[in-house]
Amino acid sequence: MFIQTETTPNPATLKFLPGQTVLDLGTADFPTVESAAASPLARRIFAVPGVTGVFLGSDFITVTKDAETEWAHAKPAVLGAIMEHFQSGAPVIEGEGQSAHAVHEGDEEDGAIVQQIKELLDTRVRPAVAQDGGDITFHGFERGVVYLNMKGSCSGCPSSTLTLKMGIENLLRHYIPEVTEVRPVAL
Repeated sequence: MFIQTETTPNPATLKFLPGQTVLDLGTADFPTVESAAASPLARRIFAVPGVTGVFLGSDFITVTKDAETEWAHAKPAVLGAIMEHFQSGAPVIEGEGQSAHAVHEGDEEDGAIVQQIKELLDTRVRPAVAQDGGDITFHGFERGVVYLNMKGSCSGCPSSTLTLKMGIENLLRHYIPEVTEVRPVAL
């Protein structure tokens, strides 16, 4: 098994590409070791000293480390953990594993706007963000403000505010005049 790695805009995060499907559908974010209880893969990666977050995508794994840990020391151990997991045949996530987040959609007239926002996020934003090892999910829309949750390499990334304000906010405001602002939320 050959696992490629890519840097991300977040210096604390590396993207690992195992050359096979990681998740068949959706993404899974494990910001703490406790949140990884349902994922044998994430638990194995968290066993590497210095790992503070694991994010799983369709064909990639994004790993975040603490400030004291150097990638030169952590990267070989993470590569080994990923390889061991896929060679073991264990599932990536046991059972259901992923909990759906409740979406606050506001009143009925917001329904069409929310659908437009989700469509733009799914077709224009999420594919680009996934290339950097992250994900952005819709959390809510209220009084012109779109609330988004940043995951994977996007969470804690120095350029995430710029991405939200200059990229996503401008895109949504261009196509949906009712959108006035985009704000991040932490779950």
